[in-house]
Amino acid sequence: MDKPFDSNCFRKTPRLMKLGVDITLWGMELGLLSMRRGELARFLFKPTYAYGTLGCPPLIPPNTTVLFEIELLDFLDSAESDKFCALSAEQQDQFPLQKVLKVAATEREFGNYLFRQNRFYDAKVRYKRALLLLRRRSAPPEEQHLVEAAKLLVLLNLSFTYLKLEQPTRALHYGEQALIIDQKNAKALFRCGQACLLMTEYQKARDFLVRAQKEQPFNHDINNELKKLASYYRDYTDKEKEMCHRMFAFCDNGPTVGEK
Repeated sequence: MDKPFDSNCFRKTPRLMKLGVDITLWGMELGLLSMRRGELARFLFKPTYAYGTLGCPPLIPPNTTVLFEIELLDFLDSAESDKFCALSAEQQDQFPLQKVLKVAATEREFGNYLFRQNRFYDAKVRYKRALLLLRRRSAPPEEQHLVEAAKLLVLLNLSFTYLKLEQPTRALHYGEQALIIDQKNAKALFRCGQACLLMTEYQKARDFLVRAQKEQPFNHDINNELKKLASYYRDYTDKEKEMCHRMFAFCDNGPTVGEK
């Protein structure tokens, strides 16, 4: 055939596909497992490794050899994570802390991938899975800092994701949880400031953003958010003054009780 029988090369956002679930063609699965990240390869699949004796009517006749051109943009190994998350809490507790940290990191990586695709709800689900694993796991004092460091990253991700989902109250909640771990964390302070600004809690927003600026004085995003806050607050006070002026004007011009 002169043109491809199928293609997903022109999609704006590449789709995340799982081996054995979304990819069931034997040859394609074997081919992908042989590839490196970023590799472009061509595979010639005989019918046994492709569509077999039946083909895939009307485009692919029976017993047809097919040519696949595949580019492996990126991949994440979820087998270990999926198996671990399917276990009960009691079974998970039997594994060493490093295993839990590794699985939580994989879940967070999945969340980051989905976030970059603007799939914020799906990213939130992955981040929450990671956070649940970390919160449920107790660690000896000498290793607790490893758990806290992993939790901090997930909490910052959740705060940012809820901002994207336009849920500033939840964004503030997770930002404040991050600040419990690291009270000077500039990202956490910034996210909290953004959330408060969206909630029109201008004084709280200023407090958070000024603290963030103190940690990172030359951060472009923080300084821009402070400028935005000043503009929003100026508009807010102007509207308040206008409302008060109208209210007093009505009182001055209103009827006097007892007039005849």
